[in-house]
Amino acid sequence: MSVEAAEGAETMARRDSLYRDAEKVSGDRRHGSGVSWRQTVLLAFQSIGVVYGDLGTSPLYTYSGTFPNGIRHPDDLLGVLSLILYTLILLPLLKYVFIVLYANDNGDGGTFALYSLISRYAKTRMIPNQQAEDASVSNYSIQEPSSQTRRAQWVKQRLDSSKAAKIALFTITILGTSMVMGDGTLTPAISVLSAVSGIREKAPDLTQSQVVWISVAILFLLFSVQRFGTDKVGYSFAPIISVWFVLIASIGVYNLAAHDATVLRALNPMYIVDYFRRNGKEAWLSLGGVVLCTTGTEAMFADLGHFNIRAIQLSFSFIIFPSVALCYMGQASYLHKFPQDVADTFYKSIPAAMFWPTFIVAILAAIIASQAMLSGAFAILSKALSLGCFPRVEVVHTSKKYAGQVYIPEVNFLIGAASIIVTLAFQTTTNIGNAYGICVVMVFSITTHLMTVVMLLVWKKNIAFIAAFYVIFGATELLYLSSILSKFAEGGYLPFCFSLVLMALMATWHYVHVSRYWYELDHVVPATELTALLGHPDVRRVPGVGLLYSELVQGIPPVFPRLVDKMPSVHTVFVFMSIKNLPIPRVAAPERFIFRRVGLAEHRMFRCVARYGYTDQIEGAKDFSASLLDGLKLFIYEEAAFSCQQTDDDGGCALRAAKAAAEEEQRFIDAELERGVVYLTGEADVVAAPGSSVMKRIVVNYVYTFLRRNLSESHKALAIPKDQLLKVGITYEI
Repeated sequence: MSVEAAEGAETMARRDSLYRDAEKVSGDRRHGSGVSWRQTVLLAFQSIGVVYGDLGTSPLYTYSGTFPNGIRHPDDLLGVLSLILYTLILLPLLKYVFIVLYANDNGDGGTFALYSLISRYAKTRMIPNQQAEDASVSNYSIQEPSSQTRRAQWVKQRLDSSKAAKIALFTITILGTSMVMGDGTLTPAISVLSAVSGIREKAPDLTQSQVVWISVAILFLLFSVQRFGTDKVGYSFAPIISVWFVLIASIGVYNLAAHDATVLRALNPMYIVDYFRRNGKEAWLSLGGVVLCTTGTEAMFADLGHFNIRAIQLSFSFIIFPSVALCYMGQASYLHKFPQDVADTFYKSIPAAMFWPTFIVAILAAIIASQAMLSGAFAILSKALSLGCFPRVEVVHTSKKYAGQVYIPEVNFLIGAASIIVTLAFQTTTNIGNAYGICVVMVFSITTHLMTVVMLLVWKKNIAFIAAFYVIFGATELLYLSSILSKFAEGGYLPFCFSLVLMALMATWHYVHVSRYWYELDHVVPATELTALLGHPDVRRVPGVGLLYSELVQGIPPVFPRLVDKMPSVHTVFVFMSIKNLPIPRVAAPERFIFRRVGLAEHRMFRCVARYGYTDQIEGAKDFSASLLDGLKLFIYEEAAFSCQQTDDDGGCALRAAKAAAEEEQRFIDAELERGVVYLTGEADVVAAPGSSVMKRIVVNYVYTFLRRNLSESHKALAIPKDQLLKVGITYEI
């Protein structure tokens, strides 16, 4: 691009605000770094309420999902118990707690965190808005592959040069996001329905339809309280879910003591081999039920931005895993004596005196299980939005204390509606479980593939370690996935349909977003045309400060001459404003803005790039404009000092003159600020260019237009006050 080249050539000859800002930041504390043990223990306690509800409620339906046709042989219980225990050890404990959590992006986890981490080390993003200055941001934390790490260099070159690799990486990322959203939809349905179904033990006259409607009422309540935020909900739920884990562990110990403690032989993995020898294909099919014991595992990584690594490791290793393992052992002990109760193992195995307390806590735990995946879904979608992969919707930051705790009203409504519809349509947990398992294992597999790229490119691990990670976890997940896919027609189709719709929407938005950026880049206004526009006799400079928003980080956007043509006036101080999301969680405030002059000094026109991480919240209009103009005035002062150093031939006289001129310009900007700030945005109608294919016309003219018009307006996402907003209509043909 000629504009990029021109600006790059000028970098050495002019003062850029970045260098002044970067000097102020010695380093930004990562989420969880420098946190005291006391705070870590408190976070571990809170994480019990937010992260593990789904894992904790999996005993409600795992055995019934594994033995839908009953238990054929007593030793089958030992084989399945052994499978459950070693699956919990292999996937949640070894893979996630001790490996995947360390692939966080400055404290944030999830599919998009892995994608953003990769995109910093290789040019995988399809929008050409990378700037050399971005790598100087303190949180970027990038180390270029050295000549010794040839493998990492080779991977980087392939990702940089291959469009197919970029598309493949983006596709599996949005597939993972879609599956997490599927989790967020199915978790409430299966958890609440399975918990409520237990009431039929004491009220057998209740019909399944009545149980379903009770579940729907609870689901409605659950989605209604999401607006209070993870922080409040987590601390409210943590005591309840802690009681739940104590209960299931105690019931497990009771059943082991009261029925058959010999099921502890299942710790010997040979029972898994015997189980497959004895049952063959049926054993393979049962894996779709076994994997339900891991539901909610991805929440540990997706919700990491709410907590920290040590908090998750402590809570899972010392509370969650032992409690859940004891519960499964106790259920196996009960079923060894009463195999006919496998369809409702959990409630049948509860001592009579403990039924009602356990039932009430089970309902509450099911609500918490839903909260775990909803928190992860909100966090991941907020990242997708900031990286241009999802329409701009309102993201509410619900905690001032912890970054990353967010709530998205529109998404909460859509997931809530979908969850209620699924509950009403499927009626039982068996078919929901078939759909649920596919979401869980697909997310596992996608995380494994992205983790392998991180190990190759970022961590630069030994190839033997990478191969072992990929083969062991990849093969295990493939085995489980093949089993679950056999139940595609029995409910497994649901997450695929859901994911295809969501992927199509995300891909459509991203495709048009990228195409629109390229259109603006190809139609930038040359500097000579800017001078001619401002010099036209009909164009007046009006009082005040104008901020023209554009996606471009270099060049003058094509909407500017359109603005001058329709309203032949330009504000006395004019800033071409670009909000840029970096592939990092946070940008320190002193590094927020980059300023450069546009055109001649007397034009008083500037370019400003405001950089945010994907967990940063855009300030309110008043604070934003104040910070921006403070930064602009400081840039003017230091620009004058820098230029004086380059040309100072007569001692301090030139320096004093330059500073006096800068101070005068600063006072001028203050005076214009008092006259008001006007925000200008391009209201672009994006249409397919003549001669485009039918598919492209449908995607651009209908799907994208529908999304843009029916979701939150961009000025709300950018915190622009409506009474200070001026929109300029323009049409882009892509």
